[in-house]
Amino acid sequence: MERCAARRAPEEERRVRANAREYNEKFQYASNCIKTSKYNIVTFLPVNLFEQFQEVANTYFLFLLILQLIPQISSLSWFTTIVPLVLVLTITAVKDATDDYFRHKSDNQVNNRQSQVLISGVLRQEQWMNVRVGDIIKLENNQFVAADLLLLSSSEPHGLCYIETAELDGETNMKVRQAIPVTSELGDTSKLALFDGEVICEPPNNKLDKFGGTLYWKENKYPLSNQNMLLRGCVLRNTEWCFGLVIFAGPDTKLMQNSGRTKFKRTSIDRLMNTLVLWIFGFLVCMGVILAIGNAIWEHEVGVCFQIYLPWDEGVHSAFFSGFLSFWSYIIILNTVVPISLYVSMGSVTLSPEVRTVEVIRLGHSYFINWDKKMYCAKRRTPAEARTTTLNEELGQVEYIFSDKTGTLTQNIMVFSKCSVNGHSYGDVQDMLGHKAELGERPEPVDFSFNPLADPRFQFWDPSLLEAVKLGDPHVHEFFRLLSLCHTVMSEEKSEGELFYKAQSPDEGALVTAARNFGFVFRSRTPKTITVHELGRAITYQLLAILDFNNIRKRMSVIVRSPEGKIRLYCKGADTILLERLHPANQDLTNVTTDHLNEYAGEGLRTLVLAYKDLEESYYEDWSERLHRASGAPEAREDRLARLYDEVEHDMMLLGATAIEDKLQQGVPETIAILTLANIKIWVLTGDKQETAVNIGYSCKMLTDDMTEVFVVTGHTVLEVREELRKAREKMMDASRSMGNGFSYQEKLSSTKLTSVLEAIAGEYALVINGHSLAHALEADMEVEFLETACACKAVICCRVTPLQKAQVVELVKKYKKAVTLAIGDGANDVSMIKTAHIGVGISGQEGIQAVLASDYSFSQFKFLQRLLLVHGRWSYLRMCKFLCYFFYKNFAFTMVHFWFGFFCGFSAQTVYDQYFITLYNIVYTSLPVLAMGVFDQDVPEQRSMEYPKLYEPGQLNLLFNKREFFICIAQGIYTSVLMFFIPYGVFADATRDDGAQLADYQSFAVTVATSLVIVVSVQIGLDTGFWTAINHFFIWGSLAAYFAILFAMHSDGLFQMFPNQFRFVGNAQNTLAQPTVWLTIALTTVVCVMPVVAFRFLKLDLKPELSDTVRYTQLVRKKQKTQHRCMRRVGRVGSRRSGYAFSHQEGFGELIMSGKNMRLSSLALSGFAARPSASWIETLRKKKGGEGSTACSPSGAPDKTLKV
Repeated sequence: MERCAARRAPEEERRVRANAREYNEKFQYASNCIKTSKYNIVTFLPVNLFEQFQEVANTYFLFLLILQLIPQISSLSWFTTIVPLVLVLTITAVKDATDDYFRHKSDNQVNNRQSQVLISGVLRQEQWMNVRVGDIIKLENNQFVAADLLLLSSSEPHGLCYIETAELDGETNMKVRQAIPVTSELGDTSKLALFDGEVICEPPNNKLDKFGGTLYWKENKYPLSNQNMLLRGCVLRNTEWCFGLVIFAGPDTKLMQNSGRTKFKRTSIDRLMNTLVLWIFGFLVCMGVILAIGNAIWEHEVGVCFQIYLPWDEGVHSAFFSGFLSFWSYIIILNTVVPISLYVSMGSVTLSPEVRTVEVIRLGHSYFINWDKKMYCAKRRTPAEARTTTLNEELGQVEYIFSDKTGTLTQNIMVFSKCSVNGHSYGDVQDMLGHKAELGERPEPVDFSFNPLADPRFQFWDPSLLEAVKLGDPHVHEFFRLLSLCHTVMSEEKSEGELFYKAQSPDEGALVTAARNFGFVFRSRTPKTITVHELGRAITYQLLAILDFNNIRKRMSVIVRSPEGKIRLYCKGADTILLERLHPANQDLTNVTTDHLNEYAGEGLRTLVLAYKDLEESYYEDWSERLHRASGAPEAREDRLARLYDEVEHDMMLLGATAIEDKLQQGVPETIAILTLANIKIWVLTGDKQETAVNIGYSCKMLTDDMTEVFVVTGHTVLEVREELRKAREKMMDASRSMGNGFSYQEKLSSTKLTSVLEAIAGEYALVINGHSLAHALEADMEVEFLETACACKAVICCRVTPLQKAQVVELVKKYKKAVTLAIGDGANDVSMIKTAHIGVGISGQEGIQAVLASDYSFSQFKFLQRLLLVHGRWSYLRMCKFLCYFFYKNFAFTMVHFWFGFFCGFSAQTVYDQYFITLYNIVYTSLPVLAMGVFDQDVPEQRSMEYPKLYEPGQLNLLFNKREFFICIAQGIYTSVLMFFIPYGVFADATRDDGAQLADYQSFAVTVATSLVIVVSVQIGLDTGFWTAINHFFIWGSLAAYFAILFAMHSDGLFQMFPNQFRFVGNAQNTLAQPTVWLTIALTTVVCVMPVVAFRFLKLDLKPELSDTVRYTQLVRKKQKTQHRCMRRVGRVGSRRSGYAFSHQEGFGELIMSGKNMRLSSLALSGFAARPSASWIETLRKKKGGEGSTACSPSGAPDKTLKV
C-alpha cells in the first residue's frame, strides 16, 4: 500500500509505456491504491492527541487544569477539571479509533478486489491496489473497470465494447467504446505481451467527456479520444472480455478527480456557538478583572489590617500581586460559564456519543431516524440510516434541495403506457360499464399467451389494442411495424424463443418490447436487413438507410424495402419536430392526435410521434446517390447529411403517438409539493438531456402549465448566456411592473448576501439551463447574475451537468445565499455534490453505493426526505435550541452566584457551594432532565408536522436560537442568580434557628442557595418541556431526589468517619433543612424566579401565539374527533400546449449498425431491457386525491409557454 498518498509535482503531460513498469515508475505516478484512513497503530495516540488539543476548548481546559495544580491560585480540587477532560479525550479517541477502523476496512475492501493483470506474458490475479500505470489488464462481462484504461481489444468485432456509466454520469443507457484499429487485433495474451506502444496524453483532470492523446507504436502515431477510453466506475456490459492499458490509476482517475474533497460539516448552530463561546470567554475575563481589581483594592485598604492573623500566602508581597493571583482563581471558579461538556461537543472535529449531553441528544436523534419504521423500505429491506450525529438539527433548517433525477426522482424504468393510433387513444383502463377504472378496480392485464415470443414481464391494461391487432386493423399493424423496424436495438437469442434486447436507451427498449408483445417481434438484424416476426410470420426487410437520432434532429428514421419491393420511410421523434413535417392531408388526424399528446403530457408521460412516407424508386436512387457522396465528403459532412435527412423527412403521413411512463419513485410529486409549502426550493441537477429532465419536471409537478414562463438557456458562448439571462430577468421585471409592483432592477448586488428584488416578483417562473451554458454561467463575472435569475424562479433544472458542475452550483448557493443546502442523489456522479452541500443524502438505489458511502443520511426512496426534514429535522432543531437555551440559563444561574458572593467575601475566591456540589451539578443534578427534554421533546405530533409544513419555517429563519435568544437566556440566568444569592442573604442576615441561635453560617447559606438552585432549574425545565413522557418525570423528580440523597449522605456520620478531612460538616444539611425559615426562603426564591417567566409566556400565548401554539390548540379541540387528512386538490391542465417529448438517446448507433462493425454470429446473452410490470403512479395519485374525474383538459390554441430565450 505504499505510495497511496504520495505527493507529486503537477503534470504537464503524461507518458505511459505498455508493459514497462520500470520506465513508468520513474514518473512516480499514483498507484491504484485508495487510502481514506488517518492513523495506524504507531501514530494513533500522538496524532489523535495532537488533533484534539488543536481544539481551543481542550487547550483551554488543559490550561485550567494546570492552574488548579498551583496552590496559591486554586480554591478547587484538581479533579473537578481533570475528570471530565480525561473522559472527553478518552472517549473521543475511542470514537476516532472506531471510525478509522471502519475506514481501514472500507479501504481494504476496495483495494483488495481482484483484477487480471498481464505480467511477463501471463495473466495473474492481482489486487486492485497493486495495479500500476502501464499495466495491461483484462476485464470480463459485468466487471467494474478498475482504473482509467485505453481500450486495446475486445471480444466484439472491430474492438467494440459496451459500458454502463451510471457511476459516472447517472445514466443507465449503454454506451459504446471502440479500440483503435491497430490494436483491435491484439486479442490474445501473446500479442499483448509484445505490445510496447507509448501513450502521450493530457494530465489527470476531471473532464468526463474529453480525452486527448496520441499512441506511438511501430514508428506510427494514432490519435486517441474519449471513445477509446474506459473510465473507472464504469461496468462492462454485454461484452465477454476486453483488454485495456492503464493510463490513470487511483486518485488520478477521472472518477476520483470528480469526487471532491471530503469537508468537515458543521451546523449553523455550531458556527454560532463558536462566536458565542468567544463572547462568553470575554465576559469571563471581564468578571475576573473586576473581581481581581476588587481584591487588590480590598487587600490594600482592608486586608493589610489583618496581616497579623490572616497573612498573605507565601510569595505574595503586595495587594497588586494578590489581585493578579485572584484573577486566575476566579477564572477557575467561574469557568463553568464555558462548559466543557457543551463546547467540546459543539466544536469537536470528531464527535463521540457518550455522556456529554449534546452528543447523547444527537445520538438519540440519529437512532430515531434509524428506527423509524415509516422510513423503512420493505421491498429492498433498507432502513433509513443516519451516518453522522453532527447534522441532525440542521435538517430542520434546509432552504435549498439539490436533487439528481435518474434513480432519485425516477426509478429509471420505462413502461409503454399509452398510445394513439389513427386518432384512437389506447391505454385507459375501462370497467364493465365502459368508464375509466381506478387503480384498485383494474382488471387483469392483457393476456399475451397467444404470442410465444412475448416478454412475460410486459404488462398492458387495455385489451382493445390487442383486439385491434387481432382484427387486422391496418393502421395498428403499421404502427407496431414501425416500432419493430425504426430503432437501433440489437437482438440476441440465447435459446430458441428467448430473446434479449440490447437497447441504447430504456425508452427504445420499451417501444420495441411493446411491439414484440403485440405480435411484431424484432428478431434479428444484419447490416443490410431486419427480420421481424409479424403475428408469427417471419418477414425480412431490406435496410436501405438509417437516418440517425441526435439532440438537434430529435428524430430518427429508417428506410426499408419490403419483400414486395415497396420502399417506405418510417420516422419517430418529437411532436414539435414531426408535426411540422406532415403532409397537409393529415390536418384532421393531427388535431385529434395533438389532443391525445396534450393528455399524455399532462399525465407526465414521455411522448413520441410516429409517421411514415412511401418513396418512389427513382427518387430514392437519386437521394441515395447524393447521400453516398455526402457521407464521403471531407468537409461539412454533418451539414450535408442533415440537409438530405431534412429533405426526405417531409410530407409524411401520421400514424400516431406513443406515451412512455418514466416511472417516478412513489410519492415524489406529493413530497415536492409538501416541501415547497415548507418554503424549501428544489433544484434538479442531472446529467440527462434537456427534454427528459423537463418532462420529469412536469411529471413531479416542479413545472406546471400555470407558470408564467419557463426560461430555457442554451447559449454556447459567454455573450449568448449573458444575453439570455438578461432577457429572462427583464421579462420577469416587466411582468412584475405590469402587475403594479413597481420594482426596479438593481445591477449591483452585495457580495456577502444576495438580496435581490427579483425574489419578490409576482408570478411563477422556472429556469432550465444546459451544461455547456452553465459552464459559462458559473464563471466569476457571471455567477451572481445566474444566481439572481435562478433564485427568482420557483423551479430550476440544470441538464447535462458534470459531477463537478453539480458541486459548483451547490457551492454558489452556499456562498451567496448563506442558506442551508441539502443534496440528494444515488450515483457516484452525485458524490461531489453530496460532499459539498451542508447535508448530503444518499439514495440506496440501482447505481451502486458510492453516494450512500459519501452521504450523511441514506434511505431508499425520495419520499422519505419529507419525513426526514419535516419531522426528524424540525424536532431535532427544536430540541437542540431548547437544550442550548436551558443549558446557558442554568449555567449562568449557577456560576454568577460566585460573582455576587465575591463582593461579600473580600474577593478571596471563596466559592458559595462546596466542591462536590460544583462537580456534580452538571453531571448528576441537571444533566438527565435536560437530556430527556433534548431527546424526547416535541411541540406538535408528527402528523401535525406533516400536515402544517409552515411549522418548518422557524428553523429556516433561525428563530429559536440566535444571538437575541442567547442574550435573553443569559439575562434570565443572571436575574435568577441575583435572586438566588440576595434573597437568602437578606433572610439570613437576621434569621435565627428554632433554638434562638444565629442561622447565618457559611454552610447553612451554601445548602440553602444550592437547594434553591436545584429546585428552580428543575421547575424551569418543567416549564420548558412541551411533551411529557415517563422518562421526563423520572429524570426530573429523580434528579431532585438524587440531590437530597447525596446532600444528606455527604453530611452524614458515616462519611465523616471514613473521610474526616473531606466531609467535616456533619449534620449540617439535616439541621439547615429542618428550619421552616429555610424552606420559606427556598419557596420565595423559587416563586420570584419563576413567576415572571410564567407571566411572560402566558401573555405571549394569549396576545401573539405562534403557529405551533395554534396547532396545539386545534389538536386539543379536535382530540376526540377523527383525524381529518388534508388532501390536495388535483388541478387539471388548461390552456397549454407543450411537448411531452423525451428520449434518452444522445447519439444513435445507426452508423455502427449500417457499417456492420457491431455484428457477430454469437455473443454473450444480454440482460433484458423490457419494462417491469408496475402500476401507474398517476392512478395512485388520483386515488389519493379522492377519486376525482380524470377527463383530459381540452387543448387551446395558446402558444407553448416554454420560452427559449
